[in-house]
Amino acid sequence: MLKIKQELLDGLAAGLEALSPGAGAKAAFESPKVAAHGDFAVTAAMQLAKPLKLNPRQVGESLRAALLAQPVYQQWVSDIDIAGPGFINIRLKPAAKQQIVKEVLEGGARFGIAAKRTAEQGQRLMVEFVSANPTGPLHVGHGRQAALGDAICSLFETQGWEVYREFYYNDAGVQIGTLATSTQLRARGFKPGDAEWPEAAYNGDYIQDIANDYLAKKTVHSDDREFTASGDVDALDDIRLFAVAYLRHEQDLDLQAFAVQFDNYYLESSLYTSGKVDATVQKLREAGKTYEHDGALWLKSTDYGDDKDRVMRKGDGSYTYFVPDVAYHISKWERGFSKVINIQGTDHHGTIARVRAGLQAAGVGIPEGYPDYVLHTMVRVVKGGEEVKISKRAGSYVTLRDLIEWTSKDAVRFFLLSRKPDTEYTFDVDLAVQKNNDNPVYYVQYAHARICSVLAAWGGDASTLKDVDLSALDSPAAQALMLQLAKYPAMLADAARDFAPHDVTFYLRELAASYHSYYDAERILVDDETVKKARLALVKATAQVLHNGLAVLGVSAPQKM
Repeated sequence: MLKIKQELLDGLAAGLEALSPGAGAKAAFESPKVAAHGDFAVTAAMQLAKPLKLNPRQVGESLRAALLAQPVYQQWVSDIDIAGPGFINIRLKPAAKQQIVKEVLEGGARFGIAAKRTAEQGQRLMVEFVSANPTGPLHVGHGRQAALGDAICSLFETQGWEVYREFYYNDAGVQIGTLATSTQLRARGFKPGDAEWPEAAYNGDYIQDIANDYLAKKTVHSDDREFTASGDVDALDDIRLFAVAYLRHEQDLDLQAFAVQFDNYYLESSLYTSGKVDATVQKLREAGKTYEHDGALWLKSTDYGDDKDRVMRKGDGSYTYFVPDVAYHISKWERGFSKVINIQGTDHHGTIARVRAGLQAAGVGIPEGYPDYVLHTMVRVVKGGEEVKISKRAGSYVTLRDLIEWTSKDAVRFFLLSRKPDTEYTFDVDLAVQKNNDNPVYYVQYAHARICSVLAAWGGDASTLKDVDLSALDSPAAQALMLQLAKYPAMLADAARDFAPHDVTFYLRELAASYHSYYDAERILVDDETVKKARLALVKATAQVLHNGLAVLGVSAPQKM
């Protein structure tokens, strides 16, 4: 059906071009607001009426006649109606819709996946996400970021991009200093509430765990580092290195529980030790984009649309936090990533203009609008009807691992991806463990398991279904399900373009609903062998698309529930 749709679209472009030169480039099909009106809708007649100085219905009638004269429309279209002021509704023959079943079964796990992009198309993409400072366990907000980042990576992989996942973290600075002193105090026997305990210190029980292991001279391993504790409570630098390695290991455990992997961990400290920060500042100075004022070095960021110039180097000689960000993104560009997406919390909104200004001012060839940003809000957690705000492990927030332990990896991923990133979200723990249709991830997974149960009851070789006669698939329920299947590739492309994995969750819920309606409308394992195999082929194709879509989200597709 996808091939048929493209042929019909080409025919529409030809018909529009004949009516008005240049109009063919804007040929497009839309989905009718009411399914009963048809399978494709065209609004071009109303858009062309004014330049052609004709009534929209007259334009629609002319276009309808032109389309019906084309062999491809005669072969695959049953009727074309003109509605309202000039809407054109196209109704496909059942045979056209049935082709999608063969396309899905032939494509299998690769159905909906585009061809690999070429170097000329700028195929390398980096997605930076999570990027949590190693000062504590990953919280639910990090979980939302992990789900978003991983799903966006998967979406771009379906569109042929070579995707690179990177985790950037601050292994120096004030927060790491606070971590070290908090651990040192615990190692010396102090605890929150004691007179010696600073207000700014970290209070979670995990700080005591770090201190205990440090005193025990343990060795900790993480994906990017290893460190053996000396046990010396006066060696603050040793405590800092051990604490960072310990918490990086803890974060690795969180990410493993969430099935998220990274290709690289990038340290902020390396930007200083490698000289990249100094080199970036020098580039900006040589470009004439800085000036001295009140003992500080400023960037002329207003030259690039920022609301005011920004301090780069303070009077004490230290750099403000956006300067290493600029150096870091120059590094991304120099590493060959033509497209970069940063997944961050909405509290980073203010840094976007100054980072982009710095990149433009550096004059290294980076295009405007680089990098792209996806900003997300935090997540409220509700359990037993009440908001949960703290964790024994973390002390002041709910951790990602808490949420996974209370529910499941699948539920956490699906739920955290079920809304636009910039909208507030409340994670209902009780809903996430329910086994009914109110639970969206259960609803979708159950549709897949239900199909697997039907196929198991049949007991035949499912690989033979791609060659069966599909002519029996002519009922309204079957045709509605096939049309839903046909939307999958375009949905993936749109979701990648818009950085919108929530579109995948919406689609999967609609597909599951369409399948459940079909299952209730028609018995699949009937006596008639031709009808039975046609219906089995349809549900097998549905299971495949459900599986593919869930895989994009990092959610499993169980065969039994």
